[in-house]
Amino acid sequence: MRQSHSIRPAVTADLDQLAGLFDAYRVYYEQPSDPARARAFLEQRLERGEAVILVAEIDSRAVGFTQLFPSFTSVGTAPIWILNDLYVAPEARRHGVARALLEAARVHALETGAVRLVLETLPGNRAAQALYEKLGWIRDQAWHYRLDLGA
Repeated sequence: MRQSHSIRPAVTADLDQLAGLFDAYRVYYEQPSDPARARAFLEQRLERGEAVILVAEIDSRAVGFTQLFPSFTSVGTAPIWILNDLYVAPEARRHGVARALLEAARVHALETGAVRLVLETLPGNRAAQALYEKLGWIRDQAWHYRLDLGA
């Protein structure tokens, strides 16, 4: 049986719960646990209006989130959203939470006039890839490069 969950935009009062989830997300990507750093990063994004964070709750407890960063397509001369982070706590997985977060991100993008949502995931993250494709996301064949500038 699926647990009932809700999705809403995060507010500053959510930071303590979100920091724990964000820290777990970072640990998943092989970063050292640092809850204070996780909280500070999210707090800055919210305070500066640099991100939209959607939080998933079950019984008033945060169990997942997605963080969206605004961007633009110069060629398309339109706004886009980068779905930079998506995480669901292990105990809340297989309850439709990730699907609901992705749908909320899609609705947010449409409501803000965006022409596209984009994301990246690890090649081995098969479960996430299957969900993305099931929901209509298209895997591109673009070559992605990055230039690390130090920490």
